[in-house]
Amino acid sequence: MGMESSPEAPQPVRVVLNAIGGWIGRLGRIWVEGQIAELNRRGRMAYITLRDPVANVSVRVVCQTSVLDAQQPPPEAGARVVVHAKPDFYEVRGTFSLRALEIRHVGLGELLARLEQLRRTLQAEGLFAPERKRPLPFLPGTVGLICGRDSAAERDVLENSRRRWPAVRFEVRQVAVQGDRAVREVVDALKDLDSRPEVDVIVIARGGGSLEDLLPFSDEAMVRAVAAARTPVVSAIGHEQDAPLLDHVADLRASTPTDAAKKTVPDVGEQLEIIRQLRDRGRRVLAGSLERESAWLASMRSRPALADPVREIDRLTEQVLDLRERSRRNLAVSLDRAAENLGHTRARLHALSPATTLARGYAIVQRADGSVVRSATEPDLGETLRVRFAEDGLAVTVDAVETDPETGDETADSTGGEE
Repeated sequence: MGMESSPEAPQPVRVVLNAIGGWIGRLGRIWVEGQIAELNRRGRMAYITLRDPVANVSVRVVCQTSVLDAQQPPPEAGARVVVHAKPDFYEVRGTFSLRALEIRHVGLGELLARLEQLRRTLQAEGLFAPERKRPLPFLPGTVGLICGRDSAAERDVLENSRRRWPAVRFEVRQVAVQGDRAVREVVDALKDLDSRPEVDVIVIARGGGSLEDLLPFSDEAMVRAVAAARTPVVSAIGHEQDAPLLDHVADLRASTPTDAAKKTVPDVGEQLEIIRQLRDRGRRVLAGSLERESAWLASMRSRPALADPVREIDRLTEQVLDLRERSRRNLAVSLDRAAENLGHTRARLHALSPATTLARGYAIVQRADGSVVRSATEPDLGETLRVRFAEDGLAVTVDAVETDPETGDETADSTGGEE
């Protein structure tokens, strides 16, 4: 139930703090999990800053040193613990804290179980899917490196990368790689490098360590930050046997920092050897093509038409002359046959010609219109007729019609002049 107050009747500070202390006191005891970010012993009392492993929040925990010493070994800064505590509110200063009654180490088996559960959750969301992983650039202009301060991992990556390609450039961000500040600093460095357009790939490197030391690289916040990055990320955490969740979400996993340098930066010597091999292959292919074309050209030149073109022209000239001679012979024979046929036809035509008959003493009697008179009864008396001989003719007039005494046929008697 809320406290009644108004501008005219405000509640004193002591009353408000007393009410808050009463509300908090009614919460009861609770088990809290977190990571010890800071631990200070002062006489018989210990003051702990307990940090949430995912969110950037923390709470103050107060306990007697005997509660810490009850665990062997006693918890130190960076340890993951479970605290059985009672919420407490100190009214004098208006501060909230947890009064620890018992502190336990988080067991290795429990950590592994929680990591496995988180891995399944992230995998179900598709953060580990192979199709979302991006390929690394062949030759990155600038490599972003996130590593510990003055760490061996940094030296391994820088030295091996520059040995492979001396011109490679780095943007190094030195951060805490274990402890309560590791997740926040790594995520901040990742976001900073991801926002720089000149950075083509980001390497997160750390040397080996225990499961507890590598826990920040299985943190859900870090995993989601890597998944949201636009720049390809290479994970180089620990040794071959270490496998934090960062390895699953990164675009490429390297077994060690040295392996990350090999996978991120190409070897200039290897690339020059590849170029030399490709040039040799190109020369062999070009030489083979030239040899094949030369052989084809030699084969074409060896053919008679190209080897001795004049001989082919002579051969074709002989064929043309032979064909011309054959044509002339055929034409002469055809003309001779045509002349013979024409002579025969002329002889037949001459034999059948009326002029030939007239030359033997016969004549043709025609009327003025050119029609032939075939009987003495056809012309009329006094009609003028034309008598045609072989070479000339006569114009006659019908005077009388006579009868042939031998045959009894009538014949016309006419008189006339020579034409």
